[in-house]
Amino acid sequence: MIGRLFLKHPRDVGESYPQHMGVAMRFGFLMVRSGLACMIHGIVPALFTRTGSGMVKRLYGEMRERQPDLEEQKPAYLSPQWRPEYEI
Repeated sequence: MIGRLFLKHPRDVGESYPQHMGVAMRFGFLMVRSGLACMIHGIVPALFTRTGSGMVKRLYGEMRERQPDLEEQKPAYLSPQWRPEYEI
């Protein structure tokens, strides 16, 4: 149980638990920080005009580097399980 909850996924991606925790915490912190900037941008559009999109591009670039086989896969939004059941 402990191995499945805490060790399996980090091993699957070639990291130790502390390495994976550091990467995941860093990504999470950066997403929260840029998310707050996006909310401020929604209130005052002149502020943080490129913060959110810049962070998405940066993190996506890092994720692509960490997953070399990502190039071979089609984008997630083209996969049927990621398509919405309805459109607005």
